[in-house]
Amino acid sequence: MSNPFVQIVEPLDPKQPLKKFFNLSKLEDVRYACLPFSIRILLEAAVRNCDEFLVKKGDVENILNWKVMQHQNVEVPFKPARVILQDFTGVPAVVDFAAMRDAVKKLGGDPEKINPICPADLVIDHSIQVDFNRQSDSLQKNQDLEFERNKERFEFLKWGSQAFKNLRIIPPGSGIIHQVNLEYLARVVMDQDGYYYPDSVVGTDSHTTMIDGLGVLGWGVGGIEAEAVMLGQPISMVLPEVVGYKLVGNPQPLVTSTDIVLTITKHLRQVGVVGKFVEFFGPGVAQLSIADRATIANMCPEYGATAAYFPVDDISIGYLIQTGRDKEKVMCTKRYLEAVGMLRDFKNSSQDPDFTQVVELDLHTVVPCCSGPKRPQDKVAVSDMKKDFETCLGAKQGFKGFQIAPDRHNSIVKFNFEGCDFELAHGSVVIAAITSCTNTSNPSVMLGAGLLAKKAVEAGLTVKPYIKTSLSPGSGVVTYYLRESGVMRYLSQLGFDVVGYGCMTCIGNSGPLPESVVEAITQGDLVAVGVLSGNRNFEGRVHPNTRANYLASPPLVIAYAIAGTIRIDFAKEPLGINSSGKKIFLKDIWPTRDEIQAVERQFVIPGMFKEVYEKIETVNKAWNALDAPSDKLYTWNPKSTYIKSPPFFDGLTLGLQTPKTIEDAYVLLSFGDSVTTDHISPAGNIARNSPAARYLTSRGLTPREFNSYGSRRGNDAVMARGTFANIRLVNKFIDKQGPQTIHFPSGEILDVFDAAERYKQAGHPLIVLAGKEYGAGSSRDWAAKGPFLLGVKAVLAESYERIHRSNLVGMGVIPLQYLPGEDAGTLGLTGRERYTIIIPEKLKPHMNVQIKLDTGRTFNAIMRFDTDVELTYFHNGGILNYMIRKMAS
Repeated sequence: MSNPFVQIVEPLDPKQPLKKFFNLSKLEDVRYACLPFSIRILLEAAVRNCDEFLVKKGDVENILNWKVMQHQNVEVPFKPARVILQDFTGVPAVVDFAAMRDAVKKLGGDPEKINPICPADLVIDHSIQVDFNRQSDSLQKNQDLEFERNKERFEFLKWGSQAFKNLRIIPPGSGIIHQVNLEYLARVVMDQDGYYYPDSVVGTDSHTTMIDGLGVLGWGVGGIEAEAVMLGQPISMVLPEVVGYKLVGNPQPLVTSTDIVLTITKHLRQVGVVGKFVEFFGPGVAQLSIADRATIANMCPEYGATAAYFPVDDISIGYLIQTGRDKEKVMCTKRYLEAVGMLRDFKNSSQDPDFTQVVELDLHTVVPCCSGPKRPQDKVAVSDMKKDFETCLGAKQGFKGFQIAPDRHNSIVKFNFEGCDFELAHGSVVIAAITSCTNTSNPSVMLGAGLLAKKAVEAGLTVKPYIKTSLSPGSGVVTYYLRESGVMRYLSQLGFDVVGYGCMTCIGNSGPLPESVVEAITQGDLVAVGVLSGNRNFEGRVHPNTRANYLASPPLVIAYAIAGTIRIDFAKEPLGINSSGKKIFLKDIWPTRDEIQAVERQFVIPGMFKEVYEKIETVNKAWNALDAPSDKLYTWNPKSTYIKSPPFFDGLTLGLQTPKTIEDAYVLLSFGDSVTTDHISPAGNIARNSPAARYLTSRGLTPREFNSYGSRRGNDAVMARGTFANIRLVNKFIDKQGPQTIHFPSGEILDVFDAAERYKQAGHPLIVLAGKEYGAGSSRDWAAKGPFLLGVKAVLAESYERIHRSNLVGMGVIPLQYLPGEDAGTLGLTGRERYTIIIPEKLKPHMNVQIKLDTGRTFNAIMRFDTDVELTYFHNGGILNYMIRKMAS
């Protein structure tokens, strides 16, 4: 059957075959011209992926009628062009694939049907830690230790790259997944199977949205959902609302892209964009480089949206050429986008589409700022930082409070480091990290940091030696232009040597602090500070000993490192006093925008990108030397503490079981608002007194060999024990922070895992109570897998972050939501009741279900299965069980 939207486009090179594309602008329909550009991509994908065009005409009509249907909970399919993964989420995905092959074989199917159909790139960036810093050989030492710790994981991934088609591994030491995607992997327009069509991507990392800054529609999904996409299953999504974010004006000279994104993050959290697309438009967008836009798009999860889309314009096309992409292909990309009406001119308001809602920001109103001390949306102007921190010291324990007694606000603890005496106080900076793809992808802020370092060194300023400083670029290109421009040596002199190419401090791989520093913090119960150019600063994430953590631009990271404290007013107080006795203020060393742009134009050139990326898959000798088995079925090693066949598919049959009512469930944990996936399934250090540590010790490992929770996501025995193991967990049943709960039958206070095991042995189902924004933060699937293994059957919350709700659905855990206007407080719930959740035989999306308490009380809640496809997954016991049955039959 012919498709009326297919057009033939003449190739630029007459030797190439003719290409086809779907030209939806041929609709000559006012509805198409009014669609947000992000929705046009959903429409094109729906048309292109139809097995038979007319059969799916309903989907096309629903998307074309977006303006009306966006409020109707209409389900539409979306099949992205690519999938990207990082190793913390990639290892469990490959473990699941290996186990699924075993399960399909047991059910009589062909195990090799479990194979990615959608192309997938896995970038190893989460394993390296800042074990060594302030040394010229820190990079090599950290990389050597990374391989020593993770050799078994890396061998497993190398097996996966050989056993599965369409799975490419980018070796460790190459960079951070989102920066590599931005600079190298992204196509903007795909040229495949004789067609041109828009590039699109989903990734097993919430910051996949960074690529939206280049005009590639992308967002983060849970690892479970990504595995289904890789196996050919489309994403079933509710047609989203699209908030138009209008940018006007020009940024002030001292403002960085970091300041802009922190301002937007606070603004959009206040607007409320969870589950929605945000699309940027207006003349102010034309003032932003692609790196600026990528920084804004990167922090999309922090303001809660699904995507943060910047349509492609001429600046996007110029970026593709700047980063060394093939010029001829770039010109084809531009021609295609012009032909289908998807090349944007932000200064032309006649191109502005319709939006659900429009909000506006004048870029000229943005001021230098940080965010913290515990959440990315808590923006603080740099001019207010000192006052704000001192207010937080005495405020009630919470997102903006530490509840330190007033008589202890000026406490000082003396300590000795490397033979010299120093002092720590509340607000002392002990970690200063230029880290994360959020900012290291942006040459303007990186060169700004380098020029500031140069001026600081020339002015005679230094950084105290006990402060853990580090520089972990998102790609080798950053080191290249920092070195060529001459600023790298000044960064090194201040302690900001390159320590690795990976996420590092941003994800909590900050490594140990000096023992004398830890002792001083502990002795004084000090609120020590981490300052980082990352995207998240949740409690317990960056380092166990930094209770306050602030997000800041790379130049400000250096400034606070030099100051040594967050309790400084840069306008009134000097950064330091040099050997000549001269007071040096921040304004004395802050580089101008003209200085930065001049250096950027000279040293950030296409040749650098080509040289770095043409050898990215072969440059790591240690990776090349790894020996991996070639079998299509993985041979599990029962002695391994890293890779273990998961129990998710044990006893799986082809037949479905009818979902049953959950009877007399106990509440395992009761939470307030903003419980993050870091709280649920931490990625960082394994505490020596934790259930996971006890398990690893029983397997013969020493604490030095524990590695991190993130590195052990291929072993369910470790990860189940690490669920709700965050040391900053606040459980309403317990009067202090920590990963413990009450086992109600005995009244004992136990580690969460130990309590869950007791419930499980007695045959008691479990639920979790929570407030707003449950599951905020990273996309980690273990935040759903872990509770599933603990016996949690349902979560009852006021609201969910999008990815985590999807992950719960993917594991067959029921996401329940209080009715509007109701919560645990209004219903008088203490969490000490027992809950019976009535599951009717016939289920439908968003239906209300009845919950009965052992007290005799009854109330209703919304069952947050949002689409019919999600109900299908639930009936199968989860998305992976559904895929196994599908492949086996």
